[in-house]
Amino acid sequence: MTTSYRVMPGPEHFLPPSAASMGIRLPDPGQGHIHGTIVTEEEAMEQAARQFLSAKVPTIFPGPLVLWAWNDKAAKKAKAVRYLYETIKESVDSSQHAMLIPMPDYRPKYPKINPEIEINPNHPNLTIWHNKIDACMFVGVHCHQANLSLKIIRGGTNCYTIAMCAQAGHEDAMLSFRDATAEKIIRLADWVKKLKGSVAPPA
Repeated sequence: MTTSYRVMPGPEHFLPPSAASMGIRLPDPGQGHIHGTIVTEEEAMEQAARQFLSAKVPTIFPGPLVLWAWNDKAAKKAKAVRYLYETIKESVDSSQHAMLIPMPDYRPKYPKINPEIEINPNHPNLTIWHNKIDACMFVGVHCHQANLSLKIIRGGTNCYTIAMCAQAGHEDAMLSFRDATAEKIIRLADWVKKLKGSVAPPA
């Protein structure tokens, strides 16, 4: 199915449509998507690395599936996420500020959250606005919660969203991978290293 709809940085409007309802489909194994267009996984890796290297505040939001060591795979992914973060941090210049902000659970934080130290998936735009985040990646976030948060971010901010999904990917991210493993996260870090110095930092 071809569609003219593109999943782009917002602000789109108060209640953006779900990308799936607009005809955006999920990638097959070995593929990713950029703005809703199906591409090879390597093309998506390169574009994600470029987004991190060109952002003022490149940020990773790890969710409960990698924050809690509930099995060996989760522990390996957590180490890979930390490695990716350290790689981004070492690859950006002094005008950029890489961040790692956890999403340990999905319970609403009322009456107030501290957006400096945690992302609240029910109000993710507050953390994006507070920290002036212009590119972020979700990893280890349950699919239903990721899609909700990605829509809120797209609706109210201009942040570029990347989703590294352990299942089939996320239509509501600007860029998405599927079948995430620790090895795949490390491959993304390798792309960041490979492109270091060749991507202009933000003006």
